[in-house]
Amino acid sequence: MRLATIRTGGGTAAVRIDGDRAVELGVPDLSALFAYADWRQRAQAAGATRPVDSLDYATLLPRPGKTFCVGLNYRNHILETGRELPEYPTLFAKFPATLIGAHDEIALPVEDDRMDWEAELGVVIGSAMRRVSAADAAAGIAGYTVVNDISAREFQNRTIEWLQGKIFEGTTPVGPHLVTADEFDGSAGEITCEVNGEVMQQSDISDLLFKPAELVSYISTIITLQPGDLIVSGTPGGVGNARKPPRYLNDGDVVVTRVGGLGECRNTCRRDG
Repeated sequence: MRLATIRTGGGTAAVRIDGDRAVELGVPDLSALFAYADWRQRAQAAGATRPVDSLDYATLLPRPGKTFCVGLNYRNHILETGRELPEYPTLFAKFPATLIGAHDEIALPVEDDRMDWEAELGVVIGSAMRRVSAADAAAGIAGYTVVNDISAREFQNRTIEWLQGKIFEGTTPVGPHLVTADEFDGSAGEITCEVNGEVMQQSDISDLLFKPAELVSYISTIITLQPGDLIVSGTPGGVGNARKPPRYLNDGDVVVTRVGGLGECRNTCRRDG
């Protein structure tokens, strides 16, 4: 199944994508849908429909309880930074105000002119998990989506902690769809990022050092993962900050983030502030 959260005249609605129609599921968003233990059955219910080409996508999970991001998780990206392969995942967090829809404008803050792209695979949790094995973790993944972890490199590199460069408001596209784990298992698929039609990143998610189920298992050792939580699994090589000379995003740039089998986020950058 393909699921999404859309904006409507009365707020937002969770929908199932059936070809060229979107079927409303009777809840305001996917975060609300995943709160039900039987969310898979509810997601198959009938409801009012609207044409897909009219949809205004909100961020996929408007109120995730937790958003964990993973740094340095593609072998080619680790090598381009000159680092050794890590023994454990590098984790940081995001907050709801950072997340935007698949077609929303990316806010480029006036405080940092080194805004960079990071195409990533998003992993959405479908059931509560605490101290689970990787094998059991796979069964608790609801599905996968597309994310771009737009990063403020000047702020990120002010200290050894990355958080301040990763949470600028209105910078992280998520969506447009969640594809359930029975249709996409997160093991392979081309991942790309284009800026103004030029390919900046091109890899395959099979290059992930820590795979989705391993990430879920590791994070569940630290804290209970709940339905609707989001894990952003890391980016491949080709980021602007590692280029010679470096390249960054500017007002009016169009960023397209794709994962084969999941879809794309297409966002225009606008200077904010």
